[in-house]
Amino acid sequence: MAKHTSVETGSEKRCFGGTVGFYSHDSEATGTRMNFSVYVPPAASEGPVPVLYYLAGLTCTEETFQIKAGAQRYAAEHGLILVAPDTSPRGVGNPGEDEDYDFGTGAGFYIDATREPWSENYNMYSYVSRELPEVVAAGFPADTERQGIFGHSMGGHGALTIALKNPERYRSVSAFAPICNPSEVPWGEKAFSGYLANRSEWRDHDATEIVRAKPLEHHILIDQGMDDEFLEEQLSPDAFEAACRESGQKLTLRRHPGYDHSYYFISTFMEDHIEHHAQALVE
Repeated sequence: MAKHTSVETGSEKRCFGGTVGFYSHDSEATGTRMNFSVYVPPAASEGPVPVLYYLAGLTCTEETFQIKAGAQRYAAEHGLILVAPDTSPRGVGNPGEDEDYDFGTGAGFYIDATREPWSENYNMYSYVSRELPEVVAAGFPADTERQGIFGHSMGGHGALTIALKNPERYRSVSAFAPICNPSEVPWGEKAFSGYLANRSEWRDHDATEIVRAKPLEHHILIDQGMDDEFLEEQLSPDAFEAACRESGQKLTLRRHPGYDHSYYFISTFMEDHIEHHAQALVE
């Protein structure tokens, strides 16, 4: 399926009339080989279709979403390409890169690092928001004028912040159990203090702070499990909801008793999220 000469195909499998593929390429943003996955729906055989980017959470890879989320059936129905990048550069060799699950490998936090040595390679914001869409546009039947973005946990943080900072690029955004206020929680404090040279930069990567000053015109959908083991300490949906209320941001925040942080939760509400994006992307 991939047509760009710099993209190497790992594997491609038929799925709901379309194709799930796994690919790699040399990234300018990270200076490393980066992996990503793409689901191309059957509708793409007739011409370019909208693109929906999914950002995964801590420890995940480009495979996690395609294997666990159950999104391809709904993407096939609505005619959406699904793109899932890896969650960080890999094999860079920075000190401490592989010591903890929540920093370094598998924990890029979708920001551009400014603290050495991380600033050389850990540039996931630039990779996701600029480079990867260019690679997808060159190699797949993607309509880049119709893009949406969503994600889970760390990836929910990434989806919200990237959408809020680039309203001209994304017509839709949603998240599952996102880290809504990373400046104020342990996961975010650890990542930001390690990747960013100055604390003054933290607000620029915090969805709660961004939405308070710069709301989107379109609606945000968030689903949160109320039995999520990370809810109280790490996720802060109430803070984001309050900031949206202050700025007038349109938000649907659904709280689901009994659901946790896993892909069992995500897959349960995946159809709703695909429909949310399809309403904005499919004309």
